[in-house]
Amino acid sequence: MRPRSLVVVANRLPIDDSVPDGACEWRRSPGGLVSALHPLLRRQPATWVGWAGRSGPAPSLPDIDGVRMVTVPLSDEDIRDHYEGFANATLWPLYHDAVEQPTYHRRWWEAYRRVNQRFADAAAEVADPEAVVWVQDYHLQLVPAMLRERRPDVRIGFFLHVPFPPPELFMQLPRRDALLTGLLGADLIGFQRPQATHNFAQLAARLFDLPATDERITVGDRAVRTGAFPVSIDMAEMATLANQSEVIERARRWRGDLGHPRHVVLSVDRMDYTKGIEQRLKAYSELLADGRVKVHETALVQVAMPSRERVGHYQVLRDRVEREVGRINGEFGRVGEPAVHYLTQPFNRAELAALYRVADVLAATPLRDGMNLVAKEYVAARVDDTGALLLSEFAGAAVELTHAFLVNPHDLDGLKRTLLTALQTPPAELRIRMRAMRSHLRTHDIRAWARAYLTALDETGGLAARLTAD
Repeated sequence: MRPRSLVVVANRLPIDDSVPDGACEWRRSPGGLVSALHPLLRRQPATWVGWAGRSGPAPSLPDIDGVRMVTVPLSDEDIRDHYEGFANATLWPLYHDAVEQPTYHRRWWEAYRRVNQRFADAAAEVADPEAVVWVQDYHLQLVPAMLRERRPDVRIGFFLHVPFPPPELFMQLPRRDALLTGLLGADLIGFQRPQATHNFAQLAARLFDLPATDERITVGDRAVRTGAFPVSIDMAEMATLANQSEVIERARRWRGDLGHPRHVVLSVDRMDYTKGIEQRLKAYSELLADGRVKVHETALVQVAMPSRERVGHYQVLRDRVEREVGRINGEFGRVGEPAVHYLTQPFNRAELAALYRVADVLAATPLRDGMNLVAKEYVAARVDDTGALLLSEFAGAAVELTHAFLVNPHDLDGLKRTLLTALQTPPAELRIRMRAMRSHLRTHDIRAWARAYLTALDETGGLAARLTAD
């Protein structure tokens, strides 16, 4: 029997073409889709269908690490109405419990449908007979049904990296029927948490009156399977990186640059209103005002990388965050000793590993998050079993990393109290907690995630075995 080939379909190609000499290389970021899939696709030839990041005609790109890059063209109008509009001003806030009010415009929907058709057509063109096509995330929820119409021979998987909302929220969407129909074109729909599978089953039963359980939804004569497959990281890669002498030296130097404080608290986020940055800064400033945290003893490093800067909510958020950082530093900082070290530039993998090594506490406190891979990367980088993870109850990672210091980020008093607890917990207890989390990640790494999902999708197990082999 001929082995199935793999096609990944995602909004963005995983490339950075800004490197010298016009070359292309993998684009990695803290957390996210590329960080999840990159370690796997290097192992088995595959095709990645996505947008190259610039408007205009689709460029022709070379293979990278044996992965074929197939570009989908987007115009300025597509980017504005599909990506910035329907995907990130309508779906993103709704799927994150309406932390910000979703916005609805009819032209956005038309662009979303048009772009999804373009991605489906591209996947249909490049997929081998009986290939596995793995569609990623909320930008492309119509693709499964569109692809099934053109290529009924392929197996279609869909994985949602963000939360899936309760039916009461989803029902607000003006195009709810079309979105649900699009998703039900898949053979397997994967979510981060069991609650999301339950929400989806309830929605299918309520909206379309379909026979539905948390594992299976019957659509005519076809069964659509659903399940929770918590995404993870390459534990071994991050641990190896954190142990490199250059990374250790960089961490030592950075701690010195911070003034050798007793404690370093680190947060690494995209600039996004779901990440709880404002609440975290507010809680920290109150601890400074109360005198329970002192600038010369504790350093807060907030990395907030710019994101979706043409979307109005994000422009407003960045202005608010920068004003709050300025206020805190103006009120509590000293000459040469800011209260908050605020950084917006990107960091490469080695630099991130050094930051994780510097941090005595990683504060990952999103208001809502599908997973939060930064929390898992921090645990992987703590090769000496030290450090404390302060983690939001509303991040998907909280289901797995139960030895973290879990907190409700909406409760500022609770956030302050739990941060102090993390800072003051004896080293012996911190080691017990960190060892337990590291032990979990060793057996629930990126390969385990891909193996579980692709085995369920492919059913033969062959594709999963090839991608996740040691």
